[in-house]
Amino acid sequence: MRSPSIAPLGPSAAPVHLVLCDFGKHGLAYVETEPVTTEADIVHNMLTGQYDDPVDVVAFSVGEGWARDVSEDVAGAVVERARAEERTFPEGTRRFVEKHLDEELEPELRG
Repeated sequence: MRSPSIAPLGPSAAPVHLVLCDFGKHGLAYVETEPVTTEADIVHNMLTGQYDDPVDVVAFSVGEGWARDVSEDVAGAVVERARAEERTFPEGTRRFVEKHLDEELEPELRG
């Protein structure tokens, strides 16, 4: 018997995004997420501190048969939205952004 897919199938399904977080002595793990979590959801969650120590973000589409690391794209989107909304970053988000954009953030974006 075949198990049902945990991801939405079909060409119209949006890519699923998963965030890998560092839980210190408990190790790395992907955080729980809704069946379809968009890049915009991830950006919002990062800006509101819902991930203590995000490490990487991966996106995949089972229906289209692809997966890729979108960490750099997400980091750029986080900075863009923070500037537009004049927000600062939680500490874990700041480390994620600096790692994936390979640059230090200007002081006004630091939390």
